[in-house]
Amino acid sequence: MRISGITTRIVRQSSDLWYAPNPIPPGYTPYFDFPLTTIHTTEGVEGYTMDYGPLGQGRPSAHAVHDIYYHDLVGKNPLHHEAIWQEFRKKQRHLYNFREAIWGNLDVALWDIKGKVAGMSIATLLGKVRDKIPTYSSCPPQTVLTIDDVAEQILKKINQGFRGVKLQLSGGSKIDIPKLKKAREVAGDDFPLMLDSSAVLSFEDALKIGYALDELKYEWFEEPFPDAHILQLKKLSQAVRTPVLAAETVGVFELPHYMTDGAIDIIRGDVHHKSGITGVMKAIAMCELMGYEFEIHTAAAPLLDIANLHVGCATRLTRFMESHHPMFRFGLKNNPLEIDAEGYQHCPTGPGLGVEIDWDWMDDHTVKMIKDQQE
Repeated sequence: MRISGITTRIVRQSSDLWYAPNPIPPGYTPYFDFPLTTIHTTEGVEGYTMDYGPLGQGRPSAHAVHDIYYHDLVGKNPLHHEAIWQEFRKKQRHLYNFREAIWGNLDVALWDIKGKVAGMSIATLLGKVRDKIPTYSSCPPQTVLTIDDVAEQILKKINQGFRGVKLQLSGGSKIDIPKLKKAREVAGDDFPLMLDSSAVLSFEDALKIGYALDELKYEWFEEPFPDAHILQLKKLSQAVRTPVLAAETVGVFELPHYMTDGAIDIIRGDVHHKSGITGVMKAIAMCELMGYEFEIHTAAAPLLDIANLHVGCATRLTRFMESHHPMFRFGLKNNPLEIDAEGYQHCPTGPGLGVEIDWDWMDDHTVKMIKDQQE
């Protein structure tokens, strides 16, 4: 079996879905473009993957797959994903203006092929340890602008059956601490709550928020500063009781420094940010050997989040799956990313990714096709 070609369709969704009922802000892209890539093989087995595109990067990343990686893939055995991954790693050294997330997405399609050839789910190939995983819901920042919004969203998520709720707040301590208190008041003492500050805080402000989270018994304090600010992360981790969760944007080969330096308490990652399924399993192995938890971050693209679900069901280091805005759960039949009545996402059991793409829906939302095929 050999890789014979790559096809990418750009699937478009309106930004109205993200901002509704509010208008799209001036200067923001009017649509989200999601590349959907198919890796074709000589045996007719196809592997699927996607990319994320909320800021206009969907189309350029689609072209990057074809312009940069096509010749590294065509003619290769797709089952040799480790060899291909290592070649991508070497090439990344000189791809100064591109991150490894692009080839990490391609790695997902290789695992999809591998599972289909083996007749097994990806989770089974990885050594599945569970069939389902508790799921929390993230509140996009535009949905929690006021204290009343916070109360409404917390109750909504609880009533929908989620096992936890994460607030995305980045207004600073004076604005955010009252919202954090309201969330705890509404949710009750024992319901899991988390905070994501999107890397915008000063150290002083983060310290005030961290002390408040200690009193309010939040599960974690996510990304208070940019991941590159290792010293500030370490100081905060040492100062507050609430676990600091970070390293979401950190590549696999930089990740060990966060562990050996004791910079944070919980590691963050997903198949997109950590170089595919192959890369994220290496990150999880590091965490297990060093005694860290690994919380899986949403990739906000449905096939990548299905891949995340397979990974989450192949490790005990992840407590939750993350469920983001409903607009990111498109184009798949039978709603495989929805939670059950007890707040769990269930791992697909079919071969590879184990989901069925709704090609009619994809056709209706495709605005461009890119194709490279071996002669």
